[in-house]
Amino acid sequence: MTRRFRAGLVPTLAVLVLLPVLLALGWWQLQRAAEKQSLQEEYDARALGPAVKIEPRAQRAEDLRFYRVRARGHYEPQRQVLIDNRVHQGRAGFHVVTPLRVDGSEVRVLVNRGWIPLGSDRAHLPPVETPAGVQDIAGIATVPADKPFRLGPEKPLRDDGQTIWQHMDLARFAGAVPYPVQPVVILLDPQSPAGGFTRDWTRLDAGIAVHQGYAFQWFMLAA
Repeated sequence: MTRRFRAGLVPTLAVLVLLPVLLALGWWQLQRAAEKQSLQEEYDARALGPAVKIEPRAQRAEDLRFYRVRARGHYEPQRQVLIDNRVHQGRAGFHVVTPLRVDGSEVRVLVNRGWIPLGSDRAHLPPVETPAGVQDIAGIATVPADKPFRLGPEKPLRDDGQTIWQHMDLARFAGAVPYPVQPVVILLDPQSPAGGFTRDWTRLDAGIAVHQGYAFQWFMLAA
């Protein structure tokens, strides 16, 4: 009887330990799905409203996020950032994020001009053409994640337009430049002629079904 009791004790303890973990993982996946759905609903509601002007003064992120915005100024490709590991139709590449100096001020706003392919390798970056002169920008204002997952530390911001980062870190960028930076990144409108590349922007609720599927799997394992 003692042996039978001990044989049954191990799986019982395993269930007691694993069950809360499996349930927590399931609820976490559902929470991620709900967060994405909530963000998409906020995006849809704000993007339908009138366009907000990017002012020649500092503005608050909450006053701009997900609104259609417009700005006028000059691109400054020297402090451009290439966001690595962006995939379009199965091909690796970069998102090109270029500062725009807002006319009549020292304020800059970052503009994601879209996706470009990787090229031969990361030692030979693809050429990035940037139009000169005044640019009229239209797009959606977004706020990048505060603390995104990184594989390692980001490289310092360069002044030759060749900086490669894993994510667009607004705080890091703002701390590396001598001028004020608006707290958003503009996703350049797909129809805008202002020096854009491939702009097939991903919906914020993309992947909800995946989160729900994972949640179902975790709950089934817990059953």
